[in-house]
Amino acid sequence: MSDTIVVLPDQRTARIPKTNYLTKENGLLSWLLTGDHKRIAILYLISITCFFFVGGALAGLIRLELLTPQSDLMATDTYNKVFTMHGVVMIFLFLVPSVPATLGNFFIPMMIGAKDLALPKVNLLSWYLYMVGGILVLYTMVSGGVDTGWTFTTPLSTHYVNTNVLSTGLAVFVAGFSSIFTGLNFIVTIHKMRAPGMTWFRMPLFVWAHYAASILMVLGTPVLAIAIVLVALERTIGIGVFDPTKGGDPLLFQHLFWFYSHPAVYIMILPGMGVISETISTFSRKRVFGYTAVAFSSVAIAVFGFFVWAHHMFIMGISNYSVLIFSLLTMLVAVPSAIKIFNWTFTLYKGSITFETPMLYTFGFMGLFTIGGLTGVFLGTSGTDIHLTETYFIVAHFHFVMVGGMLMAFLAGIHFWWPKMTGRMYPEKISQLAAVVTFIGFNLTFFPQFILGTLGMPRRYASYPPEFQILNVFSTAGATILGVGYLLPVLYLTWSLKYGAIAGNNPWQATGLEWQTQSPPLTENFVELPIMDHEAYDYDWLERQKEKEVASVG
Repeated sequence: MSDTIVVLPDQRTARIPKTNYLTKENGLLSWLLTGDHKRIAILYLISITCFFFVGGALAGLIRLELLTPQSDLMATDTYNKVFTMHGVVMIFLFLVPSVPATLGNFFIPMMIGAKDLALPKVNLLSWYLYMVGGILVLYTMVSGGVDTGWTFTTPLSTHYVNTNVLSTGLAVFVAGFSSIFTGLNFIVTIHKMRAPGMTWFRMPLFVWAHYAASILMVLGTPVLAIAIVLVALERTIGIGVFDPTKGGDPLLFQHLFWFYSHPAVYIMILPGMGVISETISTFSRKRVFGYTAVAFSSVAIAVFGFFVWAHHMFIMGISNYSVLIFSLLTMLVAVPSAIKIFNWTFTLYKGSITFETPMLYTFGFMGLFTIGGLTGVFLGTSGTDIHLTETYFIVAHFHFVMVGGMLMAFLAGIHFWWPKMTGRMYPEKISQLAAVVTFIGFNLTFFPQFILGTLGMPRRYASYPPEFQILNVFSTAGATILGVGYLLPVLYLTWSLKYGAIAGNNPWQATGLEWQTQSPPLTENFVELPIMDHEAYDYDWLERQKEKEVASVG
């Protein structure tokens, strides 16, 4: 296959290979041994999608059980295992890696003008570690499951006879190192491999968000690894770490676990926020309002995220003084998130807004994340948290933030960059329908749970008083609609790989460097090293480039 000769803007010629990352060395072994960040991102995308539907199937079983007040679908112990495995799969195998490992892996090098991530072999290793963790989770499921809850709370995880705690803990331990390696790779790449002219304040906000999330990955994940190792040691050899009868402290595990697991919320949501900044700007044709404030708000979220872990422990016996301090810090961490919401809203003001599918998912994110954030105020205030913390209010709040927010952002990003990743467009009308169905289904599923929690329905129970049934019926019906909304993109995106219209290099007329190369991208991303000579989201620059192209053709 011959190459294509093109004339560059400075009248030099360049040879563009017709092979891209999808076609070059197109064999299974070449994919499994690849060092190409784009192929590794596709491997992640396939794997993460599979685990998402495993976790979704477990969620379906939960909602079917709760359709009636009695525990009549499965035994209560089985129900415990189902919701535990649902949490483990969805959090550690989907929510944490979803945007960074797929979209971040694929586009961060392209966005900063690099040919690849700084450490390609480490990048591939991170995917293999992720797969090992996933396989261990599947092994745990088929060998009987684990029923401690996804938080591995002691003493359930250290003294209960269920031996699958060790395999589940090992799975999370291994998957955690996958996360650490990914974060390390991003930090090194962003520091050392930016193209000429790509200063810190010319970087896309997507890159800023991943930089902040990477700091959390590298600093927070080892604490979870330590907690899991200590659980294993107490469980296997009886060392007294958490058992008070052996001189241990039962609250120590909670401190260790939540010191990671609250920042982990921002590991999940920050990359999604980066996606929203890109789509908001593109589909309103405006530079993000307050670019610097939005960039620093990502870093502020990462910093504040390490100081609010104990708001998960208000009912666990910590001192009233600690409750007061952590309640205040919890309110403060909401400020940088609010900055993003307000700045995105101002970006929309007087913008040339269009309603393509990525923008519909973006609006869905803003609505659901805002509801999730506002309901978090009730949980950061000790008086209301004591009443709500072990109820379905927690379930609804968490899902509005993490599933409603992050998954909407993930789908916005997939639809936004799908033409660049594959070179194909998807059917617009059905994709818009999927976005609307997902939004309606999500609200019907989880909004009734706020009411259930306020009324006092406890979470993690397979049975409940009959007066709560009608709201649970609504929730289960919504979950069915939501499942359809999640299944539709898999179907039409797969269809588009063969039958979708040719996308072109820049179908959205966006300004990022990733849109200045061919679709699908070349193996090495760019014909020559790009030079960043304009601000991020500079649509005037894009118009000037079009004028130059027209003049050169003329």
